[in-house]
Amino acid sequence: MQVTGSERRCLAVVLAAGEGTRMKSSRPKVLHDIAGRSMLGHVLASIQEAGIADVAVVVGPDRPDVEAEARAQAPGASLFVQRERLGTAHAVLAARDALARGYHEVLVLFADTPLIETATLIAMRRRLEAGNAVVALGFEAADPTGYGRLVTNGQRLNAIREHKDATESERAIRICNSGLMAIDGALALSLLDAVDQNNAQKEFYLTDIVGIACQRDLSTSYALAPEDEVMGVNDRVQLARAEALTQDRLRRKAMLNGATLQAPETVHFSFDTVLGRDVVIEPYVYFGPRVKVADHVAIHAFSHLEDTVVDSNASLGPFARTRPGSHVGAAAKIGNFVELKKANIGAGAAGTITCNYDGFFKYKTTIGAGAFIGANSSLVAPIRIGEGAYVGSGSVITKDVAPDQLAVARGKQMSKDGWGASFRAASEAKKKAKE
Repeated sequence: MQVTGSERRCLAVVLAAGEGTRMKSSRPKVLHDIAGRSMLGHVLASIQEAGIADVAVVVGPDRPDVEAEARAQAPGASLFVQRERLGTAHAVLAARDALARGYHEVLVLFADTPLIETATLIAMRRRLEAGNAVVALGFEAADPTGYGRLVTNGQRLNAIREHKDATESERAIRICNSGLMAIDGALALSLLDAVDQNNAQKEFYLTDIVGIACQRDLSTSYALAPEDEVMGVNDRVQLARAEALTQDRLRRKAMLNGATLQAPETVHFSFDTVLGRDVVIEPYVYFGPRVKVADHVAIHAFSHLEDTVVDSNASLGPFARTRPGSHVGAAAKIGNFVELKKANIGAGAAGTITCNYDGFFKYKTTIGAGAFIGANSSLVAPIRIGEGAYVGSGSVITKDVAPDQLAVARGKQMSKDGWGASFRAASEAKKKAKE
């Protein structure tokens, strides 16, 4: 009986052992962030969204940080170590124990190719399901110089030819190799074990399995993706390019889902930003991780949000900042130059200054519904302002205010006639004496 569709078990092997020295960084390349998530995290997320439950991540030796990120992003992943860097086929074979479990399909991906989309992975699997032993993922390059070429005959893939080894006619081919591959799971170990080091670098190349499959009269094919989707990230310039492409995707998604971005190119999203319908975002707004915004919210220019929930019909900014743990209630107004942290602003409320830190500990301020806090007032925590209470402008409140009470705490005003003129005259004389 033929096994099809969701019944076919698939293993995704993610190669994350590269050093990334061109990043000029103490962090491993694959842990650099794009839209608030590591490159490795983006690849693992695409795999999971494609319905692939089984993942093997190949890391370099002594990389507990990469292992920890893999476990955090894909808790069920199996981890393997490539102790020597002897090529891509050698890296895949580091996951031999996983490959030997008996999968119908194997996908090979790279953790530094973070923009790969779910639909592309599904398309590669479909070509395996159609009976191909090996499927390479290609792209049409604007400038193919330096890339390996896919040598094809119709839908059949005859070879992957490295640029330096290609003939003039092969160099004219614009379909290039992305490096990603899909392999028939029943044949994967046999094909990989047949790869030798018969090349100038003395490495085991994953691309060689195409020629090996053709020699065995097995079916081979290819799928195509846009060039931007399969770009590799090796330095900070490419990282910035990947960030820009990701932001374009996120902005487009937000607008198609019903949000208005007045100047889309100035708005920065995180991978997990959630926006409701009829949200209006003015220019230069930054969304950090874990932000959820409900319907009909206005976020005014130059505001910065992170780890925040905003309920419907609220308004923030301009120049507002919400820090982790903030919750802005329905129809609440967070004005200009206001900063929140671990604050719960109730429905319909507006903000004021709370003094919650004494240099050692932080304390809580509670303001009841309907309370009115006058301008330029400071509330020194721990403190509770009751429902319907009033605090006079310019007050420094250090004690609880009961419901409906009026609290005024400010120094007594004193006036001295002619003081200003006397002060100026004395100061001018002092200044002249110094000169």
